[in-house]
Amino acid sequence: MKENIIRGLSGVMYVSILVVSIFSSEFAFTTLFLLFGFICLRELQRLLRLTSILSYILLVALFYFFSYARLSPYGTTALLLTTIFVNMFLVKDLVIVHKIPLFEKKKYVIIIFYLIASLIFLTLIPSYNGDFTPELVIGIFSLIWINDTFAYLVGKNFGKRKLFERISPNKTIEGFLGGLVFAALGSYVVFLITDLLNILTWLGLAVILSIFGTLGDLIQSKFKRQAGVKDSGKLMPGHGGLLDRLDSIIFSSPFVYGYLHLLNYVS
Repeated sequence: MKENIIRGLSGVMYVSILVVSIFSSEFAFTTLFLLFGFICLRELQRLLRLTSILSYILLVALFYFFSYARLSPYGTTALLLTTIFVNMFLVKDLVIVHKIPLFEKKKYVIIIFYLIASLIFLTLIPSYNGDFTPELVIGIFSLIWINDTFAYLVGKNFGKRKLFERISPNKTIEGFLGGLVFAALGSYVVFLITDLLNILTWLGLAVILSIFGTLGDLIQSKFKRQAGVKDSGKLMPGHGGLLDRLDSIIFSSPFVYGYLHLLNYVS
């Protein structure tokens, strides 16, 4: 009981800080995720068994160039394509390789693209079309939370077939499908509340967030298994580290940004 209360309070505090920053200003939202980046980077370096000041310098420099100054749209596109390529490489390694080779040999590739670049695209999502739209990113976070919540509830009560037992024994196929279905249903509610985009675009976002959010969670679980730890950190009581809390949205963000950017370009 006490653990559930602590977990609930830390979750409420996290959501409150997030919502306040999003509705305050674009600068506040971006800066919050820069600060989150420092914490997540520290937790990731712990998993990678790496101690490096260079990682933090890269974090600040890349955030300045892409999230604050936005000096080159062509550079942003190149970063997006490279990030998606690296993330898909991680998915391939998740499925067919016992250990993720990038984890073993190219730790800075993980740091720059899996973490830093993905955080950058998360900060760019609410202004993908040039105007900062806080309701958009609130809607996206809502879909992630709906997916995670119902994946857990459906999996716990009806899950029988394991999704990826050797990496995450508690995840089930029924749970994944439950999260996907409820996220799809939630996309209609988000569409009605935000009055942004159209229902098909929100439905596409729900599918992307459910699929890539689950993959991001599994990849993070594989990192922790290779590192021999249960959680990436202890910052959030009942939740583990901040990276544990953000792994789904971090991994999904370049795919979400690319999807929105492509639709905006086509239209």
